[in-house]
Amino acid sequence: MSAIAQAAGQPAPDLGSADPPAINPALQLSIIIPAFNEVESLVPLCDELHQLIDERQYRAEVIIVDDGSRDGSRELYPRLCAQYPWLRVLLLRRNFGQTAAMMAGIRAARGAVLVPMDADLQNDPRDIPRLLDKVGEGFQVVSGWRRERQDRLLSRRVPSFVANKLIAWISGVPLHDLGCTLKAYRRETLEDVVLYGEMHRFIPIYASWEGGQVAELPVHHRARRFGRSKYGLNRTLKVVLDLVTVKFLGGYAQKPIHFFGIPGIMMGLAGFSLASYLSLRKLFFGMELSRSPMLLLAILLLLLGFMNVMLGVLAEVMVRTYHESQGKFTYHVTQELGASARAATASPATLPSPATLPSPATQPTPPSAAVVHAPTSAGTALAPPV
Repeated sequence: MSAIAQAAGQPAPDLGSADPPAINPALQLSIIIPAFNEVESLVPLCDELHQLIDERQYRAEVIIVDDGSRDGSRELYPRLCAQYPWLRVLLLRRNFGQTAAMMAGIRAARGAVLVPMDADLQNDPRDIPRLLDKVGEGFQVVSGWRRERQDRLLSRRVPSFVANKLIAWISGVPLHDLGCTLKAYRRETLEDVVLYGEMHRFIPIYASWEGGQVAELPVHHRARRFGRSKYGLNRTLKVVLDLVTVKFLGGYAQKPIHFFGIPGIMMGLAGFSLASYLSLRKLFFGMELSRSPMLLLAILLLLLGFMNVMLGVLAEVMVRTYHESQGKFTYHVTQELGASARAATASPATLPSPATLPSPATQPTPPSAAVVHAPTSAGTALAPPV
């Protein structure tokens, strides 16, 4: 048991187990905060969260995941845990990155709704009730949008704008600000999610591709008060590379032969056509092929085509092994109606919804589009086509 867990009066969770901790019916909300060298921000952040939880009377937990901080944060956590009974702290052995810290917090969370946010005070906790209200309308994911972002123009806002436009175009999910950490997720949306790289920002895309309802809500964004940003332009390049992985997993994870096989067939046909042309030139016109680069190109295209098709076959075998060995299905059932559904509702595996957040089954059906942009003033939310 870690020192922080002892200070909070809770056993350290087994985050290496195959199954995540069971949901606690008494908890409505889990706020997950990855933190790395943010010692100056921890006290004011906890004060703001305490004010929010006390005013709203939330049954909540706050999980700070310390991602290998070396600025004195770890000496501060025991005092914060003793002061705030809703606070839990997970100490990672070293700096694993924001996505890994987010994953640790998700696996440790026990609330019905999960809200990640940054530890640098740029996210405003007062936006959390608005996110929860939107979740209560039946949405699986509500993504924050830093419309008036308080960051440097060239090093942060411009690269973020370009990356978000690229991601929206490739994914088909028209969100403006996937980089905003402040989001709200229904627990069931994250139960089967495993995050790598910088993948935490793509969870709304996964949810939309799986048929979930995703809303976007403008949130406040504050200037950084302490320290300096941990990210620069190199992060944009990493996000673009992760986007390639996301697109592959979203479009071809269950049919990789299409991803590799179609280009392979095209290259094979091109190589065969070129080889046939060269053969005819050789037979009827006596063309010398030993010095022609076209012959080498034809052979290269034929080999690349064959290798791509075989790579697709191997990928198909791996996909089937992945799903069948772990009992994973290639579909998700949202709701079942009829006699068998009444028996299923009594199953202990059914996750309860928080008291103030009605279940989607009892709510009016959201718009059919995958993404809904919530207006800043009173009015009907618009659902742009995807």
